[in-house]
Amino acid sequence: MHFDIFSKRADAHLRTVQEYLQEANLKRIEHQIAAEHHAALALMYTQRVTWLEQEMTHPRADWPVAGSVMARQVEPPKRGPASILNWPRPHGLETGSLPESA
Repeated sequence: MHFDIFSKRADAHLRTVQEYLQEANLKRIEHQIAAEHHAALALMYTQRVTWLEQEMTHPRADWPVAGSVMARQVEPPKRGPASILNWPRPHGLETGSLPESA
């Protein structure tokens, strides 16, 4: 009686290697996509840094200067009922009264 142990294991090994190869190719593609995404983000942030550095050295005339913005008086937040938005009330509904249910 002859057993084909080695040929079956070789086939199983080749199938496993083929699965690993497919998985590796898939991961390579995923990482290439991620690398392109990160490269685009890096370019965007490089452009943003350049733009912000230009704004700091040569501010535009139509934009307020930082000092004048900081010098403005800011009102403290209101507390109590006055801080709640006053929505228009239906006709006949007084403050604090609830409509009667039928």
